Amino acid sequence: MNFLDGAIDGLIFKAVQRHEDARGWLLELFRVDEVAAELHPRMAYVSQTLPGVLRGPHEHAEQADHFIFAGPGDFRLTIWDNRAASGTYRHRQVVVVGQSNPTAVIIPPGVVHAYRNIGAEAAWVFNFPNRLYAGEGRRQPVDEIRHELDPHSPFIVD
Repeated sequence: MNFLDGAIDGLIFKAVQRHEDARGWLLELFRVDEVAAELHPRMAYVSQTLPGVLRGPHEHAEQADHFIFAGPGDFRLTIWDNRAASGTYRHRQVVVVGQSNPTAVIIPPGVVHAYRNIGAEAAWVFNFPNRLYAGEGRRQPVDEIRHELDPHSPFIVD
């Protein structure tokens, strides 16, 4: 399967503004007035990724991820449009996000994504998905298609 480099329909990128003063800094991670209601978070978590480590590629059938890459550290985020009905089906987009480029990224269902810590230190990612992991009470199947487990996956990270 070949992919075209370029923008992907439905992906939302938003620069995250860092507000600094004598006390330190503040980042707004989510505002209800800036995100469509169907994308409002249902849970939140932070993950730490060690230098050189890759997470993904994987996708969700129903869940949208609302990632915040703000530092410490930087990631190379690779995204593939795997939605056959999309106008950007089989497009691939790569962007560096994190400390050098604080960014919020909303990834819709059906869009495959992976990120690698490209820095020399452990780096953080915040996520505010619009679905609960494993549903209410953690009693439902996990909405995750893990392409990293498939040795023949077309979703290859450079």
